Amino acid sequence: MTFREGSQSEPGRVSVGGGGGGGGRGKLAIGGGAGGLVVIVLALLFGGDPGAILNQISGGDSSAGQNDSGSSGTLDCDVTEANSNVDCRVDFTVASLDTVWESQLQSQTGVAYVQPAVNLFSGATNTGCGNATSAVGPFYCPADSTAYFDTSFFQVLVDQFGSSGGPLAQEYVVAHEIGHHIQNQLGDIGRAQADPQGPESGGVKVELQADCYAGIWAHYAAETVDPKTGVPFLEPLTTTDINDALSAASSVGDDRIQQASTGRVNPEGWTHGSSAQRQAWFTAGYETGQVAACDTFSARDLNNP
Repeated sequence: MTFREGSQSEPGRVSVGGGGGGGGRGKLAIGGGAGGLVVIVLALLFGGDPGAILNQISGGDSSAGQNDSGSSGTLDCDVTEANSNVDCRVDFTVASLDTVWESQLQSQTGVAYVQPAVNLFSGATNTGCGNATSAVGPFYCPADSTAYFDTSFFQVLVDQFGSSGGPLAQEYVVAHEIGHHIQNQLGDIGRAQADPQGPESGGVKVELQADCYAGIWAHYAAETVDPKTGVPFLEPLTTTDINDALSAASSVGDDRIQQASTGRVNPEGWTHGSSAQRQAWFTAGYETGQVAACDTFSARDLNNP
């Protein structure tokens, strides 16, 4: 899968370094990676901000809350770079997500899409949800409407959790976090905080819905025309591309992470859903392209969207 020749991102759309809104406490960051599964639960139980808890877990690293990226600014990438450089791939994926959701959110729900901020950081950063380190994985902060990525996570996904390393595996992660922004706009994201844990919990339903929204993006990404260039962002997706996305979704399922880390599976501790559920809800979004198909909160069976 490649970005189409002629596609363009918006210069300055994605920031690098510097973090987002500073210092907020008690506002939960949503959608962390493998490390975030632990952090989110602890933050809910103890009322702290995720970054502070991460700092304690990592041994009191005094750099938490300070960005270690070495520079601050914004990205300005071309399509060749988007097809070869991971930071630029995030940049173009965000541009593609903006184009799809600007079209689909309004037409399907009547809510006008508002672009979230997107920040790439390295090491640690300060956000509207508190301080966070790279250990939390990619996450979305509702307090400052910003999706945060340390792109080194994509290699962790391959090396530690067995995901394929294809481009759509990485783009799925970006689309999932922007899916949390869609939930924020539609008023659903707070359900994770009210009911954080367990196989039928609000936390699991919020995460599976974000997977479904990622699938909606994949459904439209190769056909939604960017009005600035007259071409869609993505070449048509292949079976390999979709399998890459499914591999990434599967690799961060609660059951798979629990089995690897403790040798047993405890659904009562789930916060994101099983590997099979995450794949199923991404597929539901991809096959239908419909926001209504992503209503995890009304689903009778989370295993069968």
